[in-house]
Amino acid sequence: MDTVQNPPDPTVLARAATKVKRHVLPLFVVMFIVNYIDRVNIGFVRSHLEIDLGIGAAAYGLGAGLFFIGYAIFEVPSNLLLQRYGARAWLTRIMFTWGAAAMAMAFVKGETSFYVLRFVLGAAEAGFFPGVIYYFTQWLPASERGKAMAIFLSGSAIASVISGPVSGALLHINGFSLHGWQWMFLIEGFASIVLCGFVWFWLQSRPDQATWLSAEEKHALVSAIEAEQLAREAVRTVRPSMFKLLADRQIALFCFIYFSIALTIYGATFWLPSMIKKMGNLGDFQVGLFNSIPWLISIVAMYGFAALASKWKHQQAWVALMLVIAAFGMFMSTTGGPVFAFVAICFAAIGFKAASALFWPIPQGYLDARIAAAVIALINSVGNLGGFVAPTTFGLLEQTTGSIEGGLYGLAATSLVAAVVVFFARTAPRGTVPPTPTTHQHASRPGPQGAAS
Repeated sequence: MDTVQNPPDPTVLARAATKVKRHVLPLFVVMFIVNYIDRVNIGFVRSHLEIDLGIGAAAYGLGAGLFFIGYAIFEVPSNLLLQRYGARAWLTRIMFTWGAAAMAMAFVKGETSFYVLRFVLGAAEAGFFPGVIYYFTQWLPASERGKAMAIFLSGSAIASVISGPVSGALLHINGFSLHGWQWMFLIEGFASIVLCGFVWFWLQSRPDQATWLSAEEKHALVSAIEAEQLAREAVRTVRPSMFKLLADRQIALFCFIYFSIALTIYGATFWLPSMIKKMGNLGDFQVGLFNSIPWLISIVAMYGFAALASKWKHQQAWVALMLVIAAFGMFMSTTGGPVFAFVAICFAAIGFKAASALFWPIPQGYLDARIAAAVIALINSVGNLGGFVAPTTFGLLEQTTGSIEGGLYGLAATSLVAAVVVFFARTAPRGTVPPTPTTHQHASRPGPQGAAS
């Protein structure tokens, strides 16, 4: 209660939050870039795997998607272990094991080993994304988390921009009886292993362990975060249990919305290089350059719409608008030739990447901080099953019909349904009560639900 009665000095708190962001955000962004490249670089070697190993469209789609099965199974346990062992140790472990698994992809011999290693890569990476979100909840006041989250999420967009040219260039390396695609996996995976050393020496698990914060700044951060949790508990009529929140229909809505977003993102991610190749006689590096364009556009859109959503506070409406834009773009990609389809995907990227960034403040505002890490991991893992469904379906469609047009229609329809469903999603805890003369004032002050964006 002392933290509520004696709130930290706002100036000291702001200074501490700025220090935290400057210290951890650059590393987290680089980690996300390396992470995302290891996840999606499979899209640039599809034709090489078919030529060298005989892995066809359906097998490629299944293998690309199996990553997300491993990811979904191990996501929640991994995040719970992060809370037990601390962010420093667990994020270092995650980076090392996913780097090793990414390097092992260079030694795929056929469909079976392809399936196994993609599953192992997903299991190794599980827990990274929600782990970083949980880290923010332990180090930053709620008013600062949304800004930190937007910067962190830019890592995936930046990775999408640079992964094409980088992977395309690495595919030209040959030597020691290894193909270019093998060198790509080895070099990009090794980057993760090198980076895990920086994670170990740079991160601390809790603010009170940070030697680069003054005692006053540590106290301000700890006090502010504790006070926010006390305020969140005060506005709930019933103390929630983990199982009650996991059974909450709102959680199911969050999972479906994020599943719809991820479905479109990964449908585009894993099949875009193949679509670009249909535009003309393009080499690997040229395909990589063209692949960067939609993601470069999406970075600008993500920041622009985040700024608009911050100014005009209607989070569900902004997410719905982005999903409609994504649906329109995916539908239009079926109505013209390869060049027109590429332009339409560029337009769709504005929607589905911005929707991904704008979505997370909704569950963050609704969830109790005591179980937020595990539930966010659940939403992320179930939602990311879209990364299994999309490439698997696209592979089967291409192998059986010679076209992925039906899959693009499906992505458009799912995005439209999600645009409607998002209006049923809550942005504040169900137990929130409006201030009345009988309500204690400290309980009615804006808690995390008003600042958790």
